Amino acid sequence: MGGGSTDWSPWPHVELPPAIRHAAALLDGVHAPLLVRGYLDLLGTAEPARPRGPIQSLMLTRLVPAVYQRLWRPVLGQLVKGPLGPSDSAERELARELLDLTAGEVLVDVACGPGNFTRALAPSVGARGLALGVDASPTMLERAVADTDAGNIAYLRADAGDLPLRPGSVDAIGCFLALHLFDDPFRAVDRMTDALAPGGRIALHTTCARGEQELQWIMTELSRYGGVQLFGREELTDWLEKLGFIEIRQEVHGLMQFVGARRPD
Repeated sequence: MGGGSTDWSPWPHVELPPAIRHAAALLDGVHAPLLVRGYLDLLGTAEPARPRGPIQSLMLTRLVPAVYQRLWRPVLGQLVKGPLGPSDSAERELARELLDLTAGEVLVDVACGPGNFTRALAPSVGARGLALGVDASPTMLERAVADTDAGNIAYLRADAGDLPLRPGSVDAIGCFLALHLFDDPFRAVDRMTDALAPGGRIALHTTCARGEQELQWIMTELSRYGGVQLFGREELTDWLEKLGFIEIRQEVHGLMQFVGARRPD
């Protein structure tokens, strides 16, 4: 099982919440984190990477974090999933199924935004486990911290496309509706894979290009103006197979796909 010891801390004389200490123990040690407004921060005052488009730019504002869970995510998500696509609650249930979480495990939610999936999945790892949300946006993380009261959740500000985690340190990794916004999504999947322990599971919820004529306009506009990458039907499943994953599973709804897989033991 991933996770390592929770006894280490970069602040040996400061009493920290157990989840923060647990999260700090997962870091690769290259940079010392700061504790900022309830989350660990590895980016500090560094300028964030330039957004790929207006959708990503909005994620850095205070507007989207404030309405993300009630308006932004349900409306935009249902648009790209199609009228018959799964509801938000069905998505979370599918994520639990793909990640196959058990008590005591470490889960990382990559590009967690305001932490809606992080909080939804945290009960599955129990009080001894950890659900760690990672995002580069301070406004998203401030909202996540404000909306979180569970003792097994921590948040980390870091480059979600280049996870600063020790190899083999976590049991499960999810990235939900964000991979298509990364500059180099396949490198990001490589880094997620590095962080997974043997037997670890990955779940990806992202775009999927479809050939139906009625979807072509949406696909073109998202790609051209939104800075959104549209993955081919087999791109991610083929990449996971190349990385050695087994038990690869894919579900496609509208312009979205859900992909899950497991590293061999």
